[in-house]
This record gives sequence, C-alpha cells and structure tokens, in this order.
Amino acid sequence: MGVSRTWLDVSYQEKDEAKAAGARWDATARRWYAPPCREASLERWLADPAVPELLPGEDRTLGQGLFVDLVPSSCWFTNVRSCVSPRDWERLRRMITGRAGRRCEVCGAAQDRAVKRWLEAHERWVYDEDRLVQRLGRLICLCTDCHRVTHFGLAQLRGQAPEALLHLMNVTGMTEEQARTHVAEAFEVWRARSERSYEMDLSILTDAGISLAPPPAADSRPSIAADALRRGSIPPQQTGTA
Repeated sequence: MGVSRTWLDVSYQEKDEAKAAGARWDATARRWYAPPCREASLERWLADPAVPELLPGEDRTLGQGLFVDLVPSSCWFTNVRSCVSPRDWERLRRMITGRAGRRCEVCGAAQDRAVKRWLEAHERWVYDEDRLVQRLGRLICLCTDCHRVTHFGLAQLRGQAPEALLHLMNVTGMTEEQARTHVAEAFEVWRARSERSYEMDLSILTDAGISLAPPPAADSRPSIAADALRRGSIPPQQTGTA
C-alpha cells in the first residue's frame, strides 16, 4: 500500500522557505509534502485540487512536431507564467509534465541533470489576424533542447544557434539547407506579426479555475520589450525568443 501524503503546492521561488518550515521532498512523485504533525506550519502551501489533464477547449494536436515558433515582439510579457501566481504555475507545470509521462512530447527525451536537460512548459498560440487575438490553444512539455529550437531567437542571443539548428535537423530529418530555410521563414512570420498588437485569450485556463493577473496593455508591450532588450534582461519564459 502506498504512503499517504499531505501534498503541497510549493513554487520554485518558495522551496527553501517551505523546506525550512518542515516540508519534505518526495523524489518519486517529484513533489513537496507535509510530514505528520507539520501541516499547521505548512498550511499556506496545502495543495489545491489538481488541474484537469485536458484543459477546457485545449487542442493537444495543435503544433505537432518540432518547429521554430516565435512569439511576436508585440506579445512579449504576455506568457502564461507571467499571468498566473507561482502557486498556480506549479500546479500547471506538474500537470503538463505528468500527463506527458515526464518526457518531451516532441523527441521523447527525459530530464537529465547530468547534461542539464530539463522538462519545460511551452505555449502553443493561435493568432486570429482579423480580430487580432492571440489565443492559447495548448500547453506542451518540451525538453530544453527542443525548447531552444522552438525559441530560436534566444538561442541566437545566447550563442546557441548551431546547437539548436543541429537538434532541429536530428529530430526532423531536415537537411541543413532545409533547416536554415525553415528558420528564415519563421522569422519572416515573426516580423509580420510583430507589426500588430494582439489581445490575449487565456480562456482554457480561466475555464479550468486558474486565476489570472492582467498582462501589460498591448500598446505598452513594444516599449517594454525594447527596453528589456537594451538592458539584456529578458528571461527565457518572458519572450518570444525564449
């Protein structure tokens, strides 16, 4: 019979604080829990109900395979992680990696600390060019290598473009010429979309009971992104180049 746990929702930012308060890590479940008689000191982290494995209206066939998937600069700072609380992000991250069997949904790789390959959440968006709406259509579990390809712009900024291009070729079977053409075409789409501002539709999250904080207004995002680029302070999860 399995051990009964009082599970916790602990964000990465709060893990040291929770550990100091008595939280313990279950390496098999990859989750924090409250030991017996410590629930009171850990009450603020007691787990909320699990996020449903299929979000309302989510299309898990959207964006199959590996491809460069750049978010327009006019939509930077509007990703899911920036719009939900760290606690809800932990719930979402756990659901995304769990339903994928803790493997990349594109190449099948598992997390490997030795080579610094992690499992990360990526957003697939649908752009309504008539209504200028950026709608979240799917959340997908990607390994670090596939995520680097997906956000090829950041790979370029970090000097990792050769590794990203090679991984794209290895996973898809593209020749180098085909891969370079694919990257160039993705940037053409990105440039065209970046000239327009979109409103964000995260209804697949709100309909699942996830509370959202409003993102920056659409007309303010280009200046925020430009300033962040000048300062070199754009974190991976914030941008279309991540």
